Amino acid sequence: MNLSLEYLIREPKIKSEKNPLLLLLHGYGSNEADLFSFASELPEEYYVISARAPYDLQYGSYAWYAINFDANENKFSDHEQAKKSRDLIATFIEELVTNYPIDPNEITLLGFSQGAILSQAIALSHPDKVQKVIALSGYISEPIFEENYKNNDFSNLKIFAAHGTVDQVIPVEWARKTKSFLTTLGIESVYNEYPIGHGVSPQVFNDFSNWLKQN
Repeated sequence: MNLSLEYLIREPKIKSEKNPLLLLLHGYGSNEADLFSFASELPEEYYVISARAPYDLQYGSYAWYAINFDANENKFSDHEQAKKSRDLIATFIEELVTNYPIDPNEITLLGFSQGAILSQAIALSHPDKVQKVIALSGYISEPIFEENYKNNDFSNLKIFAAHGTVDQVIPVEWARKTKSFLTTLGIESVYNEYPIGHGVSPQVFNDFSNWLKQN
């Protein structure tokens, strides 16, 4: 099967006519094996699919979009590349639904860092394609949303966001804007902070797993 992105798959242990999908989107400089390492711990009724980002940074590292530095060492993201990846992932979701017995009304994105930023951009740009988002160590980046996203129907969208209070990569202040931003749009969300850096602790895993089971 030749789909838009390279991926790893764990088939559901409990199969029905159509199964839910949990699509994993890794962070900058990582690859599809990273988040897939905890696939065996995820709910058994899900297709767990971990996608590889399209931009090759060499030595098994990939990115969804470039992060550049200016002369004053300010970081900035390549929004045009991010939009391309946003659309690529949206297409990839359609391909998965076409090629696997996946329930199009039961699609969850689980993203870490860059993957979390994109997960929220995809869900808010295409809430018809995604019902739930687990956004770990990311933030809301409105410039990479579809232009008219505010006209979308968000009534079926739910978001769980988590961030470390001592994250040295993405400041917690950026993530703290998530809840009010989503609430303004009428999107049901949970935002939790943890005393960790840029990573996923057992507590974070436990909390988002429980949220997934309850929603």
